[in-house]
Amino acid sequence: MAKRSKEGHIAFMLVVGLMGWLVPGAGHLMLNEKKHAIIIFVTIALTFAMGLYIGSIGIINPIGAKPWYVAQLMNSPAVAAIGQMTRTGDYPVFGRPNEIGQIYTSIAGLLNLLCIVNAVYWAHLRQTGAEGE
Repeated sequence: MAKRSKEGHIAFMLVVGLMGWLVPGAGHLMLNEKKHAIIIFVTIALTFAMGLYIGSIGIINPIGAKPWYVAQLMNSPAVAAIGQMTRTGDYPVFGRPNEIGQIYTSIAGLLNLLCIVNAVYWAHLRQTGAEGE
């Protein structure tokens, strides 16, 4: 692989991280890790969808559950759009479905954050040539 300039290397790592946040697994797809990208996307999307199924979209609450919301935002920017819809409080969720749904969606977000960090690290290793060491 041809060496990039330092600025180009940092820009590439930022793009890899941003793509991994926009669509789970897209950062790995940019690195030609198709199997990893598919596994990441399916795992995170199903975990997030299961949380929404259990608790409805009311579990994404940017006002009343800020710590959960921050973790949920790591899934993708689509969570912010859902958060804007639920900001009015028209989707109340109480009891166990609320708790379990928040846990599932937050775990999916934190898992995506780990995958983003992994993709950026792989991009760095490939640039520096330290991958096989």
